[in-house]
Amino acid sequence: TADGMYTMKCDMGGAAAVLAAIKAIARLELPIHVIGYGCMAENMPSGKAWRPSDVVTIHGGRTVENSNSDAEGRIVMADGLARSTEDNPDMVVDIATLTGACMVALGTSWAGLMTSSTEAADTLLDASEAAGENFWELPITDEVREGLHSDIADTKSSGSRAGGAMGAAAFLQGFVSPQADWAHLDIAGPAFNESKAHDYTPLGGTGFGVRTLVHLAANLAS
Repeated sequence: TADGMYTMKCDMGGAAAVLAAIKAIARLELPIHVIGYGCMAENMPSGKAWRPSDVVTIHGGRTVENSNSDAEGRIVMADGLARSTEDNPDMVVDIATLTGACMVALGTSWAGLMTSSTEAADTLLDASEAAGENFWELPITDEVREGLHSDIADTKSSGSRAGGAMGAAAFLQGFVSPQADWAHLDIAGPAFNESKAHDYTPLGGTGFGVRTLVHLAANLAS
């Protein structure tokens, strides 16, 4: 609907957070090697648009059955995550305004956190607490992983509506090197403020996640 599309300009909050965090880390001259990938796409109708059930090939060769053309973000993020494995990272963090399901679960003041391990979760939660940003850890269950099974590709891009935020994380994890710690930050709720300005949070884009990423880099560098 028109109402639903009006605020879609906020749907680049994750890429904006990556750019802002990289800039802050550079200005602070933190002694850490950080590579940022901005995974972006224009989702518009056209003669070249993807259709549900189309199969696309991700960087590195894995194939994806497009389950939902409105879930384009995770497909372009999969490209970035697959490319990041070539850098042999110690830790991979992705951040995106990825799912409405996360907002249904956690509201608009909290972001979802899904990780590859308890240690990775603790590392992110320590950084978010220092940053004053609210994250809540969600599991990635076998149920949502099984929902991504495809008969025509290596994986589907999305499964059932139930557990949608976790399903998106399960999909993304399939493109991350198992040798690296990994964390997925779904900031769909707090990245865009539609109610009223409060404290240091303005109307519109809030910059949520930037402080957590910078604190994370500082902690890892120390």
